[in-house]
Amino acid sequence: MGPGGLARLHGLFAAYKPPGLKWKHLRDTVELQLLKGLNAGKPPAPEQRVRFLLGPVEGGEEKELTLTATSVPTLTDHPLVCGPTFTSLKVGVGHRLDAQASGVLVLGVGRGRRLLTDMYNAHLTKDYTVRGLLGKATDDFCEDGRLVEKTTYDHVTREKLDRILALIQGSHQKALVMYSSLDLQTQEAYEMAVRGLIRPTDKSPMLITGIRCLHFAPPEFLLEVQCMHETQKQLRRLVHEIGLELKTTALCSQVRRTRDGFFTLDDALLRTQWDLHSIQDAIQAAAPRVAAELEKSLRPEPGTQQLPGLGRPWDSKGPSSGLGLESCAGH
Repeated sequence: MGPGGLARLHGLFAAYKPPGLKWKHLRDTVELQLLKGLNAGKPPAPEQRVRFLLGPVEGGEEKELTLTATSVPTLTDHPLVCGPTFTSLKVGVGHRLDAQASGVLVLGVGRGRRLLTDMYNAHLTKDYTVRGLLGKATDDFCEDGRLVEKTTYDHVTREKLDRILALIQGSHQKALVMYSSLDLQTQEAYEMAVRGLIRPTDKSPMLITGIRCLHFAPPEFLLEVQCMHETQKQLRRLVHEIGLELKTTALCSQVRRTRDGFFTLDDALLRTQWDLHSIQDAIQAAAPRVAAELEKSLRPEPGTQQLPGLGRPWDSKGPSSGLGLESCAGH
């Protein structure tokens, strides 16, 4: 595989990270597979050079030697002499997932790593499915953590859970407007809010733009969370604090990212697809969509106005809790 194969690798693609696998190991595995594929191609024919070699005189009866011009291959560029053609490849990782989480992980190859910065600056939302378990609390909010408390949960109903989720979404949407510094008195800003295009102007605490319950069968429940600027630990803490609001305890048994910006589970390559040709095809297929979505996300809406010097609802550390209920009580 020559430079042409390398040229098709510049861009973004998504891989599916299984639970228990560190993102660094995934990145290193992808890099190794790409280098193996690039170096697996048939090497080009060696360059021919003229050499004068000693040999017997043709047709001569006596054993006389003479110099004869002969074309011989030059082996100085052969892989067995100089080693593989490609020895390193720069692969970057976008919004990371910790070892326990799973789901969509975006990677950038070569010049595509610059696009990861554009994705970060676009403040795109991400979707998660978060599975919770009522009645238990651990020291790290995970199922395999040290058990610190057990409580009853018979009083918890779907209606009570939905009410808590609605409060969470409302408080975080207010915070999103404040961090965006937009003047909602303008028509353009109002239309952006209706279409869900409001984004913070800078780094902010975790902001939840949508949350709902997909399944409720005590003690288990499944949430769908749409958010930005989050970590997986914050999502696990969110489940813990939802349990406290429900007058019980809860831990998080699963965090799975189903969408990262414009990459979904359908775009994510499985472990068996982490090879050169599959990644090349994925990068080429995603390139037009990546360019269009980034241009739309990074281009400011015409006519929008920002409020100068607008104060933030919380200090630089963000809400005092993952729910944001107490912090937004006065707004």
